[in-house]
Amino acid sequence: MEKKEDFLRTPVWYPVLAGYTFLTSFVKLRKEALAALVAGENYDDYEDDDEVNPAVEGIIEELRKPMAAIPGNCFVSVDSCAPTDTERFLNKRGAVYSPESAWKYLTLSDKVRRAARRGEVEYICLRPFRRMNRTREFRLFIRDGQLNAMSQYYLLRHFRRLEGVREKYWERAGEFVEHISWMLPLKTLVMDIYFTAGGEIMIVDLNPWGGATDPLLLRSWDRDWSKPAGIVLMDPPTRISGDVHQVFDYLEAVCRRMEETVPHYILHFTLSVNSPTQE
Repeated sequence: MEKKEDFLRTPVWYPVLAGYTFLTSFVKLRKEALAALVAGENYDDYEDDDEVNPAVEGIIEELRKPMAAIPGNCFVSVDSCAPTDTERFLNKRGAVYSPESAWKYLTLSDKVRRAARRGEVEYICLRPFRRMNRTREFRLFIRDGQLNAMSQYYLLRHFRRLEGVREKYWERAGEFVEHISWMLPLKTLVMDIYFTAGGEIMIVDLNPWGGATDPLLLRSWDRDWSKPAGIVLMDPPTRISGDVHQVFDYLEAVCRRMEETVPHYILHFTLSVNSPTQE
């Protein structure tokens, strides 16, 4: 009998919520392929005259047909996570173009390999790669079947246009959660969503509440969740002017403060220096 937490695995929630997410194909992993995944085996590990592990050859062949059926690049993940800790994900946002590259970036992901080691991986999940507009990516915090909070997903910049649609997005997300809540056996969870250009909401992923799930702009799981926090967006950049030494002293103070209060942060700034003009 499956536990409620198993619903967070893509092959489990997909049949229930298929009408609200991207078309996804699943390739089941044999135990030999799972062992190769845990070991991190891919074609780059072999010399020209080396004998390739049959399990690696086998899973790559099994990926070939479903990937060929997907136009363009694919986004690859496993049951419980995606290889978001790889260089490929950072540079290409997860786009892969061949079965070999799909397998390679799964084996290069420490996160994926740890999940496989814990017995949390049974399938490789494939969907069409979509270059998402970062102003329309959000993380929903659902508590007791109700939308409790909503965070901008992309944290590297402030998007001015979001200020004008924040109430619309919050209202639309709340209606969406209310609409699908009856389908969710797990009533407290985290859901990543994407607003299409037409205003439709698509589910990207489901995550457990708390633990290793990043609270993003909600900062910490150790907060009062008894009242809705609303939608939280990146603040606009702060303009600082004055002597360059004072500016850097201020930035150092900001870094010290951030290190005391949050587990990680990104400080992005542009420095404009005016040279003294001689009369």
